Amino acid sequence: MGVSASIGPAPLPGGGRVARVVSLDTLTRLRRARPAPASRPLPLPEGMTAPMGCDAVAVPARFGPQVLPRLPRVGCVYADRAHWWWIVPADSDHALEWPAPVRYTTGALVSDGSAVPGLILRPEGAIPYTPPIPLYLALCRVTGTTPAWSRTMIA
Repeated sequence: MGVSASIGPAPLPGGGRVARVVSLDTLTRLRRARPAPASRPLPLPEGMTAPMGCDAVAVPARFGPQVLPRLPRVGCVYADRAHWWWIVPADSDHALEWPAPVRYTTGALVSDGSAVPGLILRPEGAIPYTPPIPLYLALCRVTGTTPAWSRTMIA
């Protein structure tokens, strides 16, 4: 079952009008394609490739050391005094509610006004990703958040 939104009538050749419909998938793609104001992507180390695109999960720095030992594999991790960023495949936020105070950034973008984060961990090989589901579960654990799929549904 798709979700759609009407964006206004479109003219027909005979002078009539027909409603244009945009799917939720299209709206999501448009939102993702819009660049964040005054931001830049985290640079991947030389020799690394991101075949699935890159997003980043920003976590307050105090949680970083608690998350690392809970992960089966760690990709590129960047840090400054305030945050740690984990590189994840693009669209890793699909159907996930990342726990507060975690911030998911499409395109692995960091605000230009913030300090340049440094690379603190680099995995072996050429792939920069931390697996998103183990990262999500580790972050839920350290923030005391119940994963979305484990919550009681209220009708």
